[in-house]
Amino acid sequence: MPASETTALGSAGKAPKAPSERRAEAPARDALPPPAIAVSDLRVAFGKGAERFEAVRGVSFSVASGQSYGLVGESGSGKSTVLRAIAGLIDDWSGRIEVKGRPVEKKRRARSFYRTLQMVFQDPYGSLHPRHTVDRMLSEPLAFHRFDHIEKRIERVLEDVGLGPAFRFRYPHQLSGGQRQRIAIARALVLEPSILLLDEPTSALDVSVQAEILNLLKDLQAERRLTYLLVTHNLAVVAHMCSEIAVMNAGEIVEVMSVEQLRRMAPTHPYTRQLLDASTGYDAEKVARFERFA
Repeated sequence: MPASETTALGSAGKAPKAPSERRAEAPARDALPPPAIAVSDLRVAFGKGAERFEAVRGVSFSVASGQSYGLVGESGSGKSTVLRAIAGLIDDWSGRIEVKGRPVEKKRRARSFYRTLQMVFQDPYGSLHPRHTVDRMLSEPLAFHRFDHIEKRIERVLEDVGLGPAFRFRYPHQLSGGQRQRIAIARALVLEPSILLLDEPTSALDVSVQAEILNLLKDLQAERRLTYLLVTHNLAVVAHMCSEIAVMNAGEIVEVMSVEQLRRMAPTHPYTRQLLDASTGYDAEKVARFERFA
């Protein structure tokens, strides 16, 4: 066959498709991207035999890229356990977890996973090594993942969280609670992930500092196009941060609602209604009517 015919047919040896056929394929190329996080039938149990306790029971939800999604519920509802399973801090789970369309393994995660997803913990003091300087805490993950220009990256991320290079060689005990949480956020951001898991990121802080941290997180999300999965028991926090909220009780999601429904105080599940009533302040008559859901 002449060389000109081979070139015209293409590398696959087939005639080029007509324009109408190519237009028909366009929807496949324009398909929506996979969610940033997709969880399906997640179950987590602790203990064995008679002492076995199922902390998470068949939880399913998805978080779109760029979205802020809230998991709310009372203490012991299983919401933090869900985050720890996604982050790889718990490996004894069943179900399916996908990050950016890729299923994650239970026990061994690729380095690329941790460059995509990071976690900010509830207690900033407990999550920072007391004998490491801020510089060491930020430089170690960069070196491990073989980033270049480490010093510039550290200075930039400190500026991004509102601290600056003056804090670079301080130890955690030399920082206030709000400053420690800013360092924890900087440590999560230094690898430039697109997804942050936020486990009660303001509950250990003073009320005035809480507002500063929440506004910082909002600004960072807009600047870096981040996806947030936020766990909290504070409904005011999710109303400020999230567009969609899943309510958990006894290891299960009992209701998924929009932030507009939350602001209108218009839940559909009785447990959610009770949770909203409790958030408005103590009322002896309401408390007397509270039910136990399990």
